[in-house]
Amino acid sequence: MSELHSVSRSACNSKGSMIVVSNRLPFVLKRNEKTGVLERKASAGGLVTAVAPVVIRGNGIWVGWPGIHLDNPSESIPESDPNDKTPTAGLRSSKIVAIHAEPKLFDRYYNGCCNGTFWPLFHSMPDRATFIADNWRAYIKINEEFAEKTVHALKLLKETKQKNDSPPIVWVHDYHLMLAANWIRQRAEEDELKCKLAFFLHIPFPPWDIFRLFPWSDEVLQGILGCDMVGFHITDYCLNFIDCCQRNLGCRVDRKNLLVELGGRTICVRPLPIGVPFDRFVTLAQNAKPVLSTSQKVILGVDRLDYTKGLVHRLKAFERLLLKHPEHIEKVVLLQISVPSRTDVKEYQDLKEEMDQLVGRINGRFTTPNWSPIRYIYGCVGQDELAAFYRDAAVALVTPLRDGMNLVAKEFVACQINTPPGVLILSPFAGAGEMMHEALICNPYELDDAAEVIHRALIMPEDERTVRMNHLRRREQMNDVDSWMKSFLKAMDSLEEETDDIGATSMQPVTIDDFDEYLSKYIGYTQKLALLLDYDGTLAPIAPHPDLATLPLETKHTLQRLSNMSDVYIAIISGRNVNNVKEMVGIEGITYAGSHGLEILHPDGSKFVHPMPMELQDKVVDLLKALQEQVCRDGAWVENKGALLTFHFRETPVAKRAALAETARRLITSAGFTPAPAHCAIEARPPVQWNKGRASIYILRTAFGLDWSERIRIIYAGDDDTDEDAMLALKGMAATFRIASSNIIKTSAERRLSSTDSVLAMLKWVERHFSRRKPRANSLTYKSARLTRDTLQMHVSYQLPARSPRHTPPRTPDKISDKSNSSGSESS
Repeated sequence: MSELHSVSRSACNSKGSMIVVSNRLPFVLKRNEKTGVLERKASAGGLVTAVAPVVIRGNGIWVGWPGIHLDNPSESIPESDPNDKTPTAGLRSSKIVAIHAEPKLFDRYYNGCCNGTFWPLFHSMPDRATFIADNWRAYIKINEEFAEKTVHALKLLKETKQKNDSPPIVWVHDYHLMLAANWIRQRAEEDELKCKLAFFLHIPFPPWDIFRLFPWSDEVLQGILGCDMVGFHITDYCLNFIDCCQRNLGCRVDRKNLLVELGGRTICVRPLPIGVPFDRFVTLAQNAKPVLSTSQKVILGVDRLDYTKGLVHRLKAFERLLLKHPEHIEKVVLLQISVPSRTDVKEYQDLKEEMDQLVGRINGRFTTPNWSPIRYIYGCVGQDELAAFYRDAAVALVTPLRDGMNLVAKEFVACQINTPPGVLILSPFAGAGEMMHEALICNPYELDDAAEVIHRALIMPEDERTVRMNHLRRREQMNDVDSWMKSFLKAMDSLEEETDDIGATSMQPVTIDDFDEYLSKYIGYTQKLALLLDYDGTLAPIAPHPDLATLPLETKHTLQRLSNMSDVYIAIISGRNVNNVKEMVGIEGITYAGSHGLEILHPDGSKFVHPMPMELQDKVVDLLKALQEQVCRDGAWVENKGALLTFHFRETPVAKRAALAETARRLITSAGFTPAPAHCAIEARPPVQWNKGRASIYILRTAFGLDWSERIRIIYAGDDDTDEDAMLALKGMAATFRIASSNIIKTSAERRLSSTDSVLAMLKWVERHFSRRKPRANSLTYKSARLTRDTLQMHVSYQLPARSPRHTPPRTPDKISDKSNSSGSESS
């Protein structure tokens, strides 16, 4: 076979330094049995080959676990051996930040969560996955440790004078570290450390109906979305991820440009198919000595012994070949190399036993005095020997049940230097199957079809084999691992050399039209709408002081116009004092709920106040005094809302917040109140079973009757944990929006919005939608409204003995319309 021309490719360099964060360091530490000294054992993987030189040339840092648990975590990492010629030889120990963890905790993280849950789930085998909360908690802790070490690495780079002003790239790798990026971003922002964040997943990303089985799927997505760019092997995985972000988190997405919006940030999602060090494998194949002393055609399989690789299916397909095409008996041999993996796990032990028995059965069935159909190697094979196997094989069987990319296919192609070349058989369920079109595609689940594909490969004419392999080799040489590295730097806009346009990297601002698909079908053209809206962080931007959180004029005018529409009902539900929230909004004819619903002021002037246990009323003053004396310093202060107290520490220096917040929580708890987190604040709430969820249902029932859920459509929008109570209470009965930052937030909302501007766009959509309706008779008549008030009963439940609610009798309104309501009683 004619050799391909060598591709001249200059070394790619990053504009800024690079910090690589991976589960393992690019080498393994071993302790010399004789001397007891730590030594490095180099890794020869393609990732290390491509990435390590960029890290070294840019004076970067590698963060990872060293491969062993050290009794003394402060024991220094040794320098590389002077004779080491591998890509990591130039990575000095001062540029390595090692992770150390308690062995049992690390085992739950690595074997329990990473390999016991994520590995089978992401390979679309949920029946093999286990969902154990302790393992998930261990995963969180180890990811936090990686985040802390990465921030430490950023500080080390900041102390070192860099070659330019470009911020460093933090590149987080694989399913072991899907939470780390979010915490790295938070802590880097707190410490004013500039960086660009990227993530790359080396395994498949599953479709939504499989991914959502994971109980903490929202947290995983938000962890990954802490990055600026997220990379996957192929476009299918990108689209799966984007679909999960939209359906799980309610994010706004752009499938055409592969963008996701979260917390006002745009995250680029990019297909970055990894390659192999092509030229190195060519050299290995040219220099390797022959290892196959047989005249028979060799069908080669090289895999880690794992249930995702389809090894059992492969052996059975080969057995079908011999049954259906006996002409191949004594003419071909299957050489299967299975590299041991997770030998201490029963599932893998069972797989090894099944493979051993299957090999024995097939060999026993077909073996002749001069030939055995299967040669089975269970062990590791050196790179030189492996290159010889690749070079001399007639057929390579790469038929996983599911695989992120599968580099064996690419390595086989690189080593095919003989004339005539061999044939590659590839599963469509490997990422490589999406681009290696000249391979013979074989579904491993279809055993008869797989046997026919193997037969076709064995009898394929030389000219067809040559044409197919030439195309494959040309593509793989162009798209080798260095090309992958360059594509990554280009996607990060961090490649030193000039590049073409990198495509869209930010989403357009939210517009009215963005709500069409979600809200049009839900609201329809006949139903009334109840708008239940939080104030701070939803209608008005969060401000350093509550008095500064003013309602934007455009939002106020939009709400004013909506309040005049007969089919739209508006309630503002806030943590503020009810009189204060009414003053801040300043619109008549709508409902106001203050103190998270403990106080409700109806449009007709009637007021509902949830009863407060007598003994707590006296304690409010004492708690206020205690908070003022003990924690009101360094910019922290207490807001007296009447029914609630709120301790604010937004203006307190970050380093002092935790201690003040802990003291405030202790004081609140000891006073008999419940501490509840808010935006840089802690609220002291009375221990009554009443929240925004209960208040929302009370408001709706009061305004629309006991059958409110059949009469109206509901939109609820809020931005913090107090709003989650309402979203949970209205789940399945309302369109819900969470105005969320990019931090990891678990929400019951169906959609996420990035800012108060997005809420305004939603309100404008509502205005446009209802202004297009034709006038019609009101569905809530005076008679039905009167009947509602007369039949409604209220049952207020709370933990401590109750008193009758304070309730002002409603005034007779001048005009009864859909928007008139009474504060009648509520049924819990």
